[in-house]
Amino acid sequence: MQTQKAMLGAGCFWGVEHILKKIEGIISTSVGYSGGEVADPTYPMVCSGSTGHAEVVLIEFNPEVISYEKVLDVFFRLHDPTTLNRQHNDIGTQYRSVIFYFDEDQKNSALDVIKKIEASKVFINPVVTQVVPASHFYSAEDYHQDYLMKNPEGYMCHVLRN
Repeated sequence: MQTQKAMLGAGCFWGVEHILKKIEGIISTSVGYSGGEVADPTYPMVCSGSTGHAEVVLIEFNPEVISYEKVLDVFFRLHDPTTLNRQHNDIGTQYRSVIFYFDEDQKNSALDVIKKIEASKVFINPVVTQVVPASHFYSAEDYHQDYLMKNPEGYMCHVLRN
């Protein structure tokens, strides 16, 4: 089986990972940080907003079961891509809506999906999701991995809309 990767930021990575793990075709997820200037960032550093990193989920998926476009469909359904540097009560660039693409096909797919969303008028405001080349992924501390599985009463601000 040939797998593919996706790296997405949609606010607090706990809820994003929790939803994505339940999607058929998603093989694995890892939460972490990407898109900033600081090497080996820690959670407190990223939360300060001074690193330039976003909280992201690195996803491995089986494209024979779920396409990249379907992964993006889930991504856009689990957060508000129209709020700049914010998801619910989480405010700052570390919570930005961002798609990190690994190749030109992913870039073009992401841009096409955004155009379709804009044309559909699902959202009143314009989509502000960044589409940028993938940069180094720094894995978050162990206690963040599968956080909501380990802490079912934890903070969850994501809901998968229809």
